[in-house]
Amino acid sequence: MALYTAGEFHAAHDPWEAVWLDLKDAVAAGDAADTAVRDEALFHGLIQFTAAQHHARDRNWSGAVGLAESGREYLAEVPDDHRGVDVAGARDALVRLRADPEGVERGPAPPLRYEGGRIAPESLSLAAAGLAAEALAEEHGLDADAVADAARFAREEERAGRSQFAALLFDLIRVDTPQERRLVYDRLSGLVEQERRKEADVEGLF
Repeated sequence: MALYTAGEFHAAHDPWEAVWLDLKDAVAAGDAADTAVRDEALFHGLIQFTAAQHHARDRNWSGAVGLAESGREYLAEVPDDHRGVDVAGARDALVRLRADPEGVERGPAPPLRYEGGRIAPESLSLAAAGLAAEALAEEHGLDADAVADAARFAREEERAGRSQFAALLFDLIRVDTPQERRLVYDRLSGLVEQERRKEADVEGLF
């Protein structure tokens, strides 16, 4: 949701997709409880919600309308505040988008609220920030493997009480312009290379 709040509508669905696919498989196998069935519908609907916003801003009106309709259908039976998500607000936004897709050019994207507010990057857990940063890297043609390694190093730092990698991961999500993103990424990837060399040196001793 932090990526959606930042206007990264296409990248926003990526961290949800793996969760949704696992839930989908469980539901298809008949192994899912009622809550998991609602979770599967929620994630599927949110993926469609963000994709609809992305297509609308690319002026793909037919794609936006189709996704708005399918997203609304997936969310139709999900409780209004399931898992703290403002599902009712998302459904209403999809209805408006379906009726007037060109309306996106006249105002900001509808909010996607969690527990009454918007999710900002700084409110993410380290694990969630790593997933968000990796999705952003893939979206903007950066090396997602380097970002994934940065997230791994950040977790190791967290156990040691340090935060250099974590700070840069959060910065990568937080910055507003491609130039700023590239500067943060270049610093982050440089540190990743240093840590990779240290690991290789240690492995070479054994």
